[in-house]
Amino acid sequence: IMIFLFLLPFYLGVSSYMMFRFFYWMKHCNHRFNCLRFKVPFAVVYLFMALSPVIAFLLPKSAVAIVIRRISTYWIGIMLYSLLYVVLFDLLRLIAKHTKLKNTLLFSRGSVISIGSVVVACAVATCLYGIFNARNIKVNEYSVTVNKSCGSDKHLKAVLVADLHMGYAIGVDHITNMVEKINQQDADIVIIAGDIFDNSYDGMDDPEGIKAQLKSIKSKYGVYAVYGNHDIDEKILMGFTFDWGGKQLHSEKMTNFMKECNIKLINDESVLINDEFYLVGRRDTDKPGTEDGTRAEISELTKDLDKTKPIFVLSHEPDELQKTADAGADIDFSGHTHDGQLFPGNLTIGLFWENPCGMIKKDNMYSIVTSGVGVYGTFMRVGTDAEICSVDIDFAG
Repeated sequence: IMIFLFLLPFYLGVSSYMMFRFFYWMKHCNHRFNCLRFKVPFAVVYLFMALSPVIAFLLPKSAVAIVIRRISTYWIGIMLYSLLYVVLFDLLRLIAKHTKLKNTLLFSRGSVISIGSVVVACAVATCLYGIFNARNIKVNEYSVTVNKSCGSDKHLKAVLVADLHMGYAIGVDHITNMVEKINQQDADIVIIAGDIFDNSYDGMDDPEGIKAQLKSIKSKYGVYAVYGNHDIDEKILMGFTFDWGGKQLHSEKMTNFMKECNIKLINDESVLINDEFYLVGRRDTDKPGTEDGTRAEISELTKDLDKTKPIFVLSHEPDELQKTADAGADIDFSGHTHDGQLFPGNLTIGLFWENPCGMIKKDNMYSIVTSGVGVYGTFMRVGTDAEICSVDIDFAG
């Protein structure tokens, strides 16, 4: 809460700066835009958009609150890229001001109009691309070989999905698209690596419709899942959670919903499937959803398993890769990172995770991290893709 309150004045300051920069550009385009009849209505609408995350947070649950929350999921991205382009061009103009260009047409009224138009066009194009790209779920294929026997199975196809973030941004249409892509893979097993919900069960637009879609997932051995750090029903505002000191336990509504979808949750437990391979599910690192806020060590979860059989670990966050490999895992399936989701985050996400997205090998274990199906914060993806992962596993034992 304190961090949010500290950053709120900065956010309001940036929002005000952007509004006045827009007014500056518009008055150069036409003097009629420099009057109160234009400025006041525009400022009211602009401030409503800027404050839409806070307004939606403060309003009691209602259809109006849901609409405003969805508006805010787009506004955050619009704000980000508008600011990025304004700062970039302002910086270039500042540099030019200290060169021989300072007395050229670069600083004329026409230049202000042209540069402002380019900034607006770039921001609009980036945001539209990000919105459509976030809706375009791709299939990323991997092939691995596990040097163990898997009984009668010489080959196994696993489909990995994560970060659905079902709620205010992700609704039944997006989940329908995901399920269609999954069912095209003819999977032996489907695994969901957490962040199924977006901090709210009540944020889903059509729970029964989404339930029907998830129940229609086809696979030989079923659908298994673990929870992530957003599978907790709690207040969230612009990425900051407000739990007011309460215990961060998993919602009974969410858990019952998963059961009704025929999705088997395996949090801190292992399942032997068809007497051939193990699936080990881990609780989330940050929000395990337990009374004491802890989760089991991976070594504890695998110590009694028959390590001659393949062991697949399902963990929301791709952390503790070395510990997981040392515990006997053959593949670690994860999500959480979104691969940064938005440029320039996709360029820096590798600073925080050993495997931010894709596949790497850690000793004898493969780590596969998906960028996720849904979105967090804003309904945009720039520089990253929404995806499901189709993993072909061959057994050489």
